[in-house]
Amino acid sequence: MSITKQRQQTSYAALAESFGYTSAMQGPRILKVIVSSGVGKKRDKKQIELTSERLARITGQKAAPRAAKTSIASFKVREGDTVGLQVTLRGARMYDFLDKLIHIALPRTRDFRGLRATAIDDMGNMTVGIKENTIFPETSDEDLKDVFGLAVTIVTTAKSKAEAEAFFRHIGMPLIEAKK
Repeated sequence: MSITKQRQQTSYAALAESFGYTSAMQGPRILKVIVSSGVGKKRDKKQIELTSERLARITGQKAAPRAAKTSIASFKVREGDTVGLQVTLRGARMYDFLDKLIHIALPRTRDFRGLRATAIDDMGNMTVGIKENTIFPETSDEDLKDVFGLAVTIVTTAKSKAEAEAFFRHIGMPLIEAKK
């Protein structure tokens, strides 16, 4: 069992007194993790395939292409062009990816001091932007010419920002303390 899943199961006991939970079902839990990457205005099929293949290696699941909803002439984008890739993780793959993100990938980030609590929105979800996909161990170092960024969104059942922040701290997300 993954570390993140174990900590999520103990979150009710740890947060019940602070937030006044009367049932274990009131405690926050992670619903899904969405990993997305934009491919820009490139129409290069090889670049899109390379990004898709790397996302599949990182997440363990095939990436779904996202098409442009409208045509924008100034960006040279036509309606229906692939502008991004997205992977939605649930269950065991989600917990495995979160463990890898928290314990391996984020500490490998250059000048990493922690994530800001402002990454948590008012609905209790957290979005983290990652500038380089090379922080994940699945990407080989010889392919440094094709580096891309990605966004990781963690969707929770938390009702507020304060509840989500306490939950993320409990499961081991490296959040930095706010300056006073």
